[in-house]
Amino acid sequence: MPGKATAQDNIWKLEDAKARFSEVVRRARSEGPQHVTVRGQDSVVIISTEELAKLTQPKPEKPLVEFMESLGLHTLNITRDDDRGRDVEL
Repeated sequence: MPGKATAQDNIWKLEDAKARFSEVVRRARSEGPQHVTVRGQDSVVIISTEELAKLTQPKPEKPLVEFMESLGLHTLNITRDDDRGRDVEL
């Protein structure tokens, strides 16, 4: 169907990507990541700077107490039997 995008529309052979680099860049900005293959194998992905910023933005760190509380450890049963081991003759 003409004009309909397929899953293959974002995969480029290296030689095609080189010849149509402006289009690859335009599509990376408007349609999302563009995959480039070398000898039929995935090689690189071209993405917009906005997408890169989203992927590399550091996640805010929780304070240690908040992190530990978020683990839900209070729901674990961590009681032990009064086991003193066994007697061993030396």
